Amino acid sequence: MQFQRQHTINGVSYFEAGDGEPLVLIHGVGMRLEAWAPQIATFAKTHRVIAVDMPGHGESARLPTGSKLEDFVAWFGRFLDELNIDAANIAGHSMGALISGGAAATFGRRIRRVAYLNGVYRRNPEAKAAVMSRADAIRANGVDRDGPLKRWFGDDDSSLSARDLTRGWLGMVDPEGYAIAYCAFAGGDDTYADRWRDVRCPALFLTGSDDPNSTPEMATQMAAITQNGWARIVEGHRHMVNLTAPHNVNRLLAEWLEHQEEEPR
Repeated sequence: MQFQRQHTINGVSYFEAGDGEPLVLIHGVGMRLEAWAPQIATFAKTHRVIAVDMPGHGESARLPTGSKLEDFVAWFGRFLDELNIDAANIAGHSMGALISGGAAATFGRRIRRVAYLNGVYRRNPEAKAAVMSRADAIRANGVDRDGPLKRWFGDDDSSLSARDLTRGWLGMVDPEGYAIAYCAFAGGDDTYADRWRDVRCPALFLTGSDDPNSTPEMATQMAAITQNGWARIVEGHRHMVNLTAPHNVNRLLAEWLEHQEEEPR
């Protein structure tokens, strides 16, 4: 599939395909909208799928240095405004999950459903120290292309293609855009953590059983406090689960898209 990008007047690049209820896809740090290729191919048959390049990634303009997670969430709200989208389903991966969670917490009924793929929640002190150390190192050493691949993938042959694609995307990313987004990601795991209790739309929390940072425990904790939330764990996979297990992930996303809002419990 070719991804012919469109651009908003505010410098956001995106790809759109299909018709129907909007499904907006937000990738993670260091990636680009192509990381959603298996999901775009499937859900463009039933939905208006919009995959967006996060600020400073792909062809989207950066946010200012020092931007926090709240600024990325506000950016996403402006993007919905520019596309005249009144209500949408949102699926985010990693940093994109943090943005989608912030949108679900603050945009009210504008978010019909939220899918939180391989997203973090209240890192423990050791994990927080490690991610902050990586954020600090970016300014001094530039984009680390090897560390993410070791954390995100196993050594199995089935992950080779996804690993090669990911290595290429990391090699293309704007270093300053990456640094800005990663710093927001590193400090964002607590930003909206207390707001999941207020989210009423259907909320899927999905991760890989072997993801060392966006853990199954995090997914189940968020699901337990969300009124209409549930966790799904893809066994034997790590961080880039939408690429390494696309059929399983697409099946779980299809189930999520069929859920309706329930009365608060």
